[in-house]
Amino acid sequence: MAHWREEYLAALAVRDQREKANVALYDACLFLAAKAPVESWFLTDISSTIIDTRLADRTAQLATLKETGTTLEAGRRSSVALSESQQPVSSAPATASRKQAASETGPSLTELLKTTRAELSEAQRSREDLQNRLNRLNIDVEKLRKKSSQDSRRLNALESEKENLLKRLKDRDEELREKTKLLEDFQAELASLNLEFNMAEKKSNELQRENKELVDRWMARMGEEADAMNDASKFS
Repeated sequence: MAHWREEYLAALAVRDQREKANVALYDACLFLAAKAPVESWFLTDISSTIIDTRLADRTAQLATLKETGTTLEAGRRSSVALSESQQPVSSAPATASRKQAASETGPSLTELLKTTRAELSEAQRSREDLQNRLNRLNIDVEKLRKKSSQDSRRLNALESEKENLLKRLKDRDEELREKTKLLEDFQAELASLNLEFNMAEKKSNELQRENKELVDRWMARMGEEADAMNDASKFS
């Protein structure tokens, strides 16, 4: 008489234990998802899948437990009524039939307990796997944050250096324009001086030629006068 009740109570205890374990798993998933927003999409997807699967299994098992409990309760009541209405001679076969019914329903409850324990272990392993994944993701996120911070500082330094280089380049362009203008002015002045020098050289050549002609004429005249004086002295 107590065998089916112990099996039923044990099944209910396992169900309660499994539900509490799953609630802890769901709460842990939600807490981890809120703690790490970057990985929330990953955890939410996995948590939703686990929750849907566990809810479906729990619903099916609750239905099985209800059917089993109803069957056992009906069997118990009919057995009690039969034992009260029959003679003591027939109480032994009734007890044997109740034991046989309990033994027939016993393996299903035992199997349910084994399945529940296996699923609980699987849920625990899944939780540990999720925790390990989350830890690795947190480490990767922290590395990326540090790298992003370093890259931001380096980017700011490069931007500042770029601004300085642009300013220096602008100054060099202005200086180059001024020097180019100065060179053009110098070249124009040099061309003007070359032109004046050529004109002065040409004028100097003309003056030298005129001076030579004057000297030649003067020398010729002086020669003629000397010859005339020599001729005059001979006749005297």
